[in-house]
Amino acid sequence: MRRTARDPLAVEHEGAGVSWTEKVAVFDTETTGVDPTEARLVTAFVGMLDAGGDMERGTDWLADPGVEIPEQAAAVHGITTEMARAEGEPIAEVLEKVVASLNWIAKHGLALVIYNAPFDLTLIDAECRRYGVTPPQLGKQVVDPLVIDRAVDRYRKGKRTLTDTAAVYGVDLLDAHDAAADAIAAGHIAQAIARKYPAEVDIPLADLHAKQIEWSRASAEDFEAYMRRTKDPNFSADGRWPVRA
Repeated sequence: MRRTARDPLAVEHEGAGVSWTEKVAVFDTETTGVDPTEARLVTAFVGMLDAGGDMERGTDWLADPGVEIPEQAAAVHGITTEMARAEGEPIAEVLEKVVASLNWIAKHGLALVIYNAPFDLTLIDAECRRYGVTPPQLGKQVVDPLVIDRAVDRYRKGKRTLTDTAAVYGVDLLDAHDAAADAIAAGHIAQAIARKYPAEVDIPLADLHAKQIEWSRASAEDFEAYMRRTKDPNFSADGRWPVRA
């Protein structure tokens, strides 16, 4: 269901040389589908967590995506077409606000945690281009717990969904497929991974960003090789990170 908007981001990153985990921005979306180049934005959340994982502030939005929300998507996140049209803001206005928040985070050099970042960032890029909005201009600051977890705990069996990964790191996910709950859980997972694997993860953001580019590429290559060997000799996996645009 739609949440009441909370205070906008307004606290600058304090101190140089501190761990990126001390103040973490988080971002997540819920959409009309699973293809980020074709799906439309329905809800979005941007928030800020402190070093202990407590939320300092955050804002969420409900958009009228301008298209029908498929029943399958509504069953996941709980937002129907009728709800979005009655309560949501026009999609172009929501995009402007989301981009402004992400650009604020970029300006202040904060870690921006996004679970499976290529989905959300590619979606936002596609929507911005669709509506003539300049996409967010992010720096080397994206932290993707999915990519990192696959690299630091490569041989762990089982799924790597947000829900499954949260359980592995002892993180509570109270309302899966709610943009705010998912974003906050992703932030907690990122902080937990950094505590468990400090040498690989609790490093300068630019270095971690570069590692994630390589980790994502390597993971895609491994998956592509597996799929070609076992199921489809023409299968292709896209390893571009953090946005596939």
